[in-house]
Amino acid sequence: MTDDESEKNYRSGLPGPLGIIDTLISKLEAVLLGMGVLLMAINTIANVIARFVFGDSFFFTGEINRILIIMITFAGIGYAARHGRHIRMSAIYDALPVGGRRALMIFIALFTAVVMFFLFYYSMIYILDVKSKGRVLPALGFPIWWIYVWAPLGFLITGIQYLLTAIKNLTSRDVYLSTAVLDGYKDTETEV
Repeated sequence: MTDDESEKNYRSGLPGPLGIIDTLISKLEAVLLGMGVLLMAINTIANVIARFVFGDSFFFTGEINRILIIMITFAGIGYAARHGRHIRMSAIYDALPVGGRRALMIFIALFTAVVMFFLFYYSMIYILDVKSKGRVLPALGFPIWWIYVWAPLGFLITGIQYLLTAIKNLTSRDVYLSTAVLDGYKDTETEV
């Protein structure tokens, strides 16, 4: 199953209201990532065509792509957490029995959630500071703090995702990397 198919058919592994929250966040991430990548491609292609056809680039292309890169990056951290795709150093973790791995995963998920909520808090303070200075983007004229709104949103979504992962591990006998991804390694060997 491809990533697109797994996201389209995503079903939360959590029961009740937590599952609904998890599924809604999944849909939000999918829209933000899909829309961001598509808009960036359209913006870049239109700019290349304008440069070669009219001999001049659009003056706003760089700023729009900057906004979209920030959006994609911070929406992507939640997406990676949801699919258990963040880099992990697992030598000690893999050597533990199932109960130890589950306990360590609960600790890791809770600690990461706390870090994400901490970053959410400080990114909000940063945005309020930038907003108070009244700076605007030179080409588009938008207040510059608008482009940084994606950072706290990404940290908040990722923090919620790790908190839900901890809850999933607390309520399950198996070990989960996220609410829907069971711990383990896929056979990635391919024949050439």
